[in-house]
Amino acid sequence: MSSSLRLAIVTDIHHGDDHFTKKGSSALGLLTEFTRFVADTKPDAVIDMGDRISDRDRDTDLRLETEVAEIFRAVAPPCFHLCGNHDRDHLTVAENAEILGQTLDNTVVDMGAWSLVLWRADSRIHRPGGFVLPESDLLWLAGVVAQADRPLAVFSHVPVSGHAQEGNYYFERNPDSATYPGGAERARAVLAGARVPVACFAGHVHWNTLTVVNGQPHFTLQSLTETFTTHPEPAASWALLELSDTIDWRVYGRDALSASLPAGRTAHRWMTPLPLFEDHPEARLRRLQRTEG
Repeated sequence: MSSSLRLAIVTDIHHGDDHFTKKGSSALGLLTEFTRFVADTKPDAVIDMGDRISDRDRDTDLRLETEVAEIFRAVAPPCFHLCGNHDRDHLTVAENAEILGQTLDNTVVDMGAWSLVLWRADSRIHRPGGFVLPESDLLWLAGVVAQADRPLAVFSHVPVSGHAQEGNYYFERNPDSATYPGGAERARAVLAGARVPVACFAGHVHWNTLTVVNGQPHFTLQSLTETFTTHPEPAASWALLELSDTIDWRVYGRDALSASLPAGRTAHRWMTPLPLFEDHPEARLRRLQRTEG
């Protein structure tokens, strides 16, 4: 696993009106800056993890998505897109795919030493119902993990790490809207079955996080236009990911972050967590012995 794979990543562009702490009016200018970054760094591929727009209505959303797609067409490396919840409020997956000029099905892309897993699980917020992880998407991921013969870089819009939301402007008091309730835990269990290194990357929560679960790192990337961590200016965030024997993650912009992890360690599973202390067999035995004594 000596050759290096370089990826440029952007998420939560939110082109559209300014709304709460999202400065959507700055989106196209910042996205153009991102394309210049891509031209300078020459990555092997570009990944957009979704929420290209801030939705309003079907006609407006079609226009907004088209304006974002026009900027991405100037990017020379292969560009892979995922849908976020705002891309799906008024538009179908098929309409997004037509605008972007590519399929938006779950896909594995062979990039040599690593495989890119574009896990385009359903990202629509159902009303009522919220995020629902379809069984078909989970089974697809399970099949990829079971058959993997090289390290996996897994990309989704919605994170499945289960990390805490304290301090998050949107999700501290709305944690069920930050992930797939009931589905994220099952996704982590599927990922834990991997016999190869695995690293996961997502957007949606509008901040930079790194959470390691059972040896596997889960990164989230700050939104291009979010201001809650960099008020009053947008974060202007995007990332450069280099994958080889190490996982090198660098976030640029006003909310910068960098991390480097040995890839091989992500294939090592942690010890199974203890049960409740009072339920542990040795604790029960001690209680019995004290009772008999």
